[in-house]
Amino acid sequence: MTNAAPLVETKDLGIQFGGLKAVQGVDFSLAQGELRCLIGPNGAGKTTFFRLLTGVHRPSAGSVAIDGVPIRGLQTHQIADLGVGIKTQIPSLFDNLSVRENLWLSARRRNRRAQADRITDEVLETIRLRAESLTEVAKLSHGQRQWVELGVVIAGRPKLILLDEPAAGMTGRERERTAELIREINGRCAIIVVEHDMEFIKMIAKTITVFNRGQVLMEDTVDRVLSDQRVKDVYLGKQAGGVTL
Repeated sequence: MTNAAPLVETKDLGIQFGGLKAVQGVDFSLAQGELRCLIGPNGAGKTTFFRLLTGVHRPSAGSVAIDGVPIRGLQTHQIADLGVGIKTQIPSLFDNLSVRENLWLSARRRNRRAQADRITDEVLETIRLRAESLTEVAKLSHGQRQWVELGVVIAGRPKLILLDEPAAGMTGRERERTAELIREINGRCAIIVVEHDMEFIKMIAKTITVFNRGQVLMEDTVDRVLSDQRVKDVYLGKQAGGVTL
């Protein structure tokens, strides 16, 4: 029997900073193995929502559950232990270590040495950096560094990966490769992507959740969202000339 319970579920989720309601009344559900993209203009609340899921921010109202476990009061490392992997915009890698060493250290946290070796080999194949496995991370291109950090996340074998603007600063070819990588990884775990780049969104999205003014404006398939007049109005009003829908 298929487990219908959501992997991520929020109910009436909100957070207030002083008099500002950055997120309010958000009901959100992510299925096991789902890929979801979060979009919205600057200040819409999507990054704050992302931080509520990871425990960086504590909600003022409502609840968050990961795989049925309420995360209120948990530290960020305890949330990670529930099977959550997080990749932020700025890579946090050991620059003086090789690609392989960075991946191996991540794999070794929860595995014996032999298992860590095997996982590292698998991840090198996935991110297609086997030829650079002995190269110091500091010598890699921006795109390659991003792929190594994504590799570090998947080496931990998470159930859920949270990605914050994974295509930022990349060339066109790097974006295409990153989209391929995300789709491949999605075969193993659920993914939530916060992204501004609409062309990149179109490469990976199936379902999109649109945030505006701290609330969910709409949630639907990529085609329906990007053709919706309300979404166009939100972006045209706040990011004129900066996005193509």
